[in-house]
Amino acid sequence: MNTVTSGVNFRLFYRTAKQLCVSAGIGLLLCPASFAANYSVHDSDSLTQQLKTVSAGDTVSLQAGNYLGHFEIHQPIQLIGEPGAVIDAKGTGSAISVFSSDVSLTSLKIQNWGGDLYELNAGILIKEQAQRVRIESSKLQGDGFGIYAENTSHITVANNVITGNGRLYKLDRGDGVYLKGVDVSVIHDNQISDVRDGVYLETSTNSLVFDNRFHSAQYGIHYMYTKHDEAYGNQVNNVDGGYAIMSSEFVNLHQNQAANTLDFGVLLNISNHCIVSNNRMSLGHNPQGTPELGNEGKGIFIYGARDNEITYNLFSTSDIGIYMAMGGEKNKVYGNQFVNNKTQVKYVGDALLEWSHDGRGNYWSGYMGWDTNHDGIADKAYRPNDNLDKLFWLYPEARFLMNSPVVALLRWVQGQFEFGPATGIIDSFPLLTTDREL
Repeated sequence: MNTVTSGVNFRLFYRTAKQLCVSAGIGLLLCPASFAANYSVHDSDSLTQQLKTVSAGDTVSLQAGNYLGHFEIHQPIQLIGEPGAVIDAKGTGSAISVFSSDVSLTSLKIQNWGGDLYELNAGILIKEQAQRVRIESSKLQGDGFGIYAENTSHITVANNVITGNGRLYKLDRGDGVYLKGVDVSVIHDNQISDVRDGVYLETSTNSLVFDNRFHSAQYGIHYMYTKHDEAYGNQVNNVDGGYAIMSSEFVNLHQNQAANTLDFGVLLNISNHCIVSNNRMSLGHNPQGTPELGNEGKGIFIYGARDNEITYNLFSTSDIGIYMAMGGEKNKVYGNQFVNNKTQVKYVGDALLEWSHDGRGNYWSGYMGWDTNHDGIADKAYRPNDNLDKLFWLYPEARFLMNSPVVALLRWVQGQFEFGPATGIIDSFPLLTTDREL
């Protein structure tokens, strides 16, 4: 990278020419040699001064060394870190604040920014209306938000390692990537850990989040009041919840994984028109979970959500495979595999729900049904729960009776006669094979 050492006259000509290109509506790339310059800085003072005098389209490179303080970008430039360059915010405020659109931040190492979430302390703080900002191949470690953006569009976060402070209580940490009111964001191939939420999206639209790795956080991806989002290829491990979709619409969550979750793999909370398909959710377990509190580990938790599709997922080895409550009846649930969950289904509602579609139901481990025509579908409908299960959910103090001879007799009688209107879950076409790879 060349260091520009031209005199005052050249600088004046250079900037005047660039301004003429911009004022004439000519893109910088069409101007002679783009009038772009490369600058190299070596300490905090030279970086601060260069950011004050840099022009649109320029590149600023950080030589190896420590850059202490807080830095602001007001022009559409590229900021690149060379090996050994470290930006250190000295424990306060935001390390880099971006005020301009069309900024690219690459190969930076940023650390030790502030932890005041109310003041929006962040490793990289993207100000309102600073559009088309790209952050890639960087390492960020600090207490507050890793990357924060609000009321803007076209934000890209790619190939970064973002680490919070694992010694802090989870809700006191900042999120790895926090986007509020952001339209069109692409977040991919990042490793994010020890934060509050890996990626938090609020009142945002058209996000694409893929191939990220999250661990040691509250949630991997958290949607709140969002629309038209997509997430795939993400992996979540050792979190409270994998993918939380709250008060959102048209979220397409597919081909993701979550394991070792405390509360849920997927949460659909008062969300509509979402698709949850071909995901693998396993090992949802809460050691302190109790039926009284309803806080057992769940593969998927559907709460007050309707008109969603839950298809071709694997929900395995959790306290509860699928938990549905508070008006979650109007959803399509078919083609899924419920494997070795302590309780396959928990639904304490007053409706009879059909969990099959076009002659295809779900696979239930432990269910032994007849298949006389060898089509892989049981001849008889499957009821994963009965009225006695519902009774024990409502009155968990009676669970000690579950394996008693009296309850066994009541289950037999219930199977012979129907008392009152049928409620619960029925799968009219339960699958006997797992022929679809997940």
